[in-house]
Amino acid sequence: MSIGNSPEDDRPSIGRVLQQARIAAGLTVEEISSSTRVRIPIVHAIEEDDFSRCGGDVYARGHIRTLARAVALDPEPLISQYDADHGGRPAPTPAAPLFEAERIRSEPRRPNWTAAMVAAIVAVVGFVGFTFLKGGDDSPAATQVAEGPAPHKKSAAPKSDKPVDPKPAPSDSAIAAAPRDKVTVRLNANQGKSWISAKDHNGRLLFDGLLQQGQTKTFQDQERVDLVLGDAGSIELFVNGKKVEDKFQPGQVERLSYTKGDPAVG
Repeated sequence: MSIGNSPEDDRPSIGRVLQQARIAAGLTVEEISSSTRVRIPIVHAIEEDDFSRCGGDVYARGHIRTLARAVALDPEPLISQYDADHGGRPAPTPAAPLFEAERIRSEPRRPNWTAAMVAAIVAVVGFVGFTFLKGGDDSPAATQVAEGPAPHKKSAAPKSDKPVDPKPAPSDSAIAAAPRDKVTVRLNANQGKSWISAKDHNGRLLFDGLLQQGQTKTFQDQERVDLVLGDAGSIELFVNGKKVEDKFQPGQVERLSYTKGDPAVG
């Protein structure tokens, strides 16, 4: 039984391949870290085939893919080699039931003002007709009843409008005027659904689940927001009020990190 890169497997290790490609490209570890946003200690660890600092298999695959593209390598053979060395690709995170539960939750019932108004108008019309039959058009009772219901019509109509307007606009305008003392990241799944993970600068998990097509998530932190996008090509990304113009491919896994000064362009 062989462990890691044994003599029976003459392939160079993942870290060795990435290191040689970086040196051949004339790039330093600091330059790779700056262009990929993968921290310098993690780049060093990966080049030494130490993936324990990546935070898990999903992050490790994302780092390998990002570093490989930065040095003009095809990441897929390296990902396959990583899966073979670490027990294969894990099953996707079962986050869908969370969103199903949100959709199943019923809306609160609201008063049926329209039916109440129709019933009141029918009652008034019937009473006025009865009054006209008994006392004629000029009777005081008919005049009083005909003029009486008008205020009820005007006062009942605005009540039906009040609970209908949830006013969602502030969440979008808040992104356009993102506070400078925080990092604000918004994800729009406008091309399809994607699994996403978001953490703050302390590594605390902000979200880990499936973002369905058409849904939006916004994250804020005092210093940094770290992201993993399972299908980056499906996501429209805004950082500190600016659209990130990186062209991600469909199905591409991306590991990204943003701070208060990002993005440099967007």
